[in-house]
Amino acid sequence: MPIAVCTMSHSPLMGVNPPAAAVAQAVHAAIDDARAFVADYAPDVVVIFGPDHYNGVFYDLMPPFCVAAAATSVGDHGTGGGPLRVDAAAAHIIAAKVLDAGVDVALSERMLVDHGFTQVLEALFGSGTAVPVVPVFINAIAAPLGPLRRIRLLGRAVGTAAMGLGGRVLMVGSGGLSHDPPVPQLAGAPPAVAERLIAGRVPTAAERAGRERLTARLGREFAQGSSAMRPLNPDWDRRVLDLLADGRLAEVDGWQNDWVVAEAGRAGHEVRTWIAAYAALAAAGRYEITSSFYQPIPEWIVGFGVTTARSANSEEQS
Repeated sequence: MPIAVCTMSHSPLMGVNPPAAAVAQAVHAAIDDARAFVADYAPDVVVIFGPDHYNGVFYDLMPPFCVAAAATSVGDHGTGGGPLRVDAAAAHIIAAKVLDAGVDVALSERMLVDHGFTQVLEALFGSGTAVPVVPVFINAIAAPLGPLRRIRLLGRAVGTAAMGLGGRVLMVGSGGLSHDPPVPQLAGAPPAVAERLIAGRVPTAAERAGRERLTARLGREFAQGSSAMRPLNPDWDRRVLDLLADGRLAEVDGWQNDWVVAEAGRAGHEVRTWIAAYAALAAAGRYEITSSFYQPIPEWIVGFGVTTARSANSEEQS
């Protein structure tokens, strides 16, 4: 069965801290192109690789990967809350096949997801319930992180499983590219912060609103150049885009986690979702990029990218 890919950056500051009008127009055009691509492809199921930002997955049990057979959005940063339309049968098949391939993956029957999943789903499809989805959580924030080669192997196993589902599958990678937002770290955290990172589910409305106001303020300071956050790295971002376009996925096996942080910031590891999506596509054979967009956007604290791709033999497979 055919496989296609759409990868897209997300940011809690989209719609909050506006960039220059020309930049906003270019981003909207790129998202419109991606939306048209997925509409034309008309997937039967969407496998979305996404991270979490201590809104749904915590240190009380922090898996490197987890497939969700049911998921609910927490509704943070302007995204819609409530259950996603999860294809439970497809999720169980994918989880079992990935385990058979020798990649350890957890299974959740009650996953909580945040804007790391829902913002891109809403941008592409209008809501988290418009199409059947299989959410695949990839830890990209909480140390310790596994090696990058495991992400490639995960993606390949998911892609192989997806080819047996009997329909058109869209792989979505949500996150990245370079960015260094003020995500708290467990090591050395004060007791109250550590407790939130371990089991901080269901914050009060006031607590969530306070965090979102702080994020917006930090984004404005970053755009004004008055922040201590690591700068965006367009050179690294374009290197990633070139690697994916060329199909040189095995090169990530040599990337060290500390090097990614040094080049792309602490949240630069969200590029793991893109690697997984493209590794899944590569499992179906040679692929071709159909669109690629990139723009560093300090107002959103992110090197913002959007790509689409499909199997080179999609027409024959369909």
